[in-house]
Amino acid sequence: MNPVMTPLWLAIQFLTRLPTPALEPRPEDLGRSVLTYPLVGLILGLIVVIVGIALSAIPGAPTLLVAALVLTFWVALTGALHLDGLADTVDAWVGGQRHPERARGIMKDPACGPMAVAALILVLLLKGTALVAVLESGAWIALLLAIVLGRVVPPVLFLTTPYVNPVGLGAEMAQHLPRRAAIGVVGATVLLSLILGLVSGLWGVIPALVAVGLLLWGAIHLLKGWLGGFTGDTVGATLELVETSVLVILVLTLGLH
Repeated sequence: MNPVMTPLWLAIQFLTRLPTPALEPRPEDLGRSVLTYPLVGLILGLIVVIVGIALSAIPGAPTLLVAALVLTFWVALTGALHLDGLADTVDAWVGGQRHPERARGIMKDPACGPMAVAALILVLLLKGTALVAVLESGAWIALLLAIVLGRVVPPVLFLTTPYVNPVGLGAEMAQHLPRRAAIGVVGATVLLSLILGLVSGLWGVIPALVAVGLLLWGAIHLLKGWLGGFTGDTVGATLELVETSVLVILVLTLGLH
């Protein structure tokens, strides 16, 4: 295995259900894998977009059905990892809002409460409805940008917020993350997303990026005050909120195209 590629393979393994080679990562590889998350978002986004374009090219295929199929493929490709984090975080917030230890215990419970189920339904409903608009307009770049910007969340949280669990993969990532390189990756991803959106005529990329900044600012302050830091579940929850917000804002502003 080429050691240069190990961080990327690790990131693909963590964030998707795509097949990867057998890996024996060093702690340094775990830290560097976080740097490649936006790149994995690009790969993931391109795969989903290509599948969406192929399905939409089927003669007479109903738009609603194609949107549902694209969303299903999208969720399957990520293994519903971040949706699981969203559900666990909502349950923990409802059941342990003022008790950090209790909240962390709730996150480990595989059962979902009614608020968690409601959150999952609403997020999937927003994504599915937005995908209908993407299909009707052909603005696939909106979907691509949403998926890429969602993968900026983990490096931002690692840079700004303590990782709650002192042991495990997340702790290794936090300890060995090259911070200066991570700042550069986040900045470059945001800048390239802005340029790509503007070149494509998606002026909504500007309010979308503002929304990402506000969501991350709010998440950082909330997690520090609530749990004293972040967990894997809260990363997934924040990623889902960013991903959904970017997609919805870009779709709502398609008229500015």
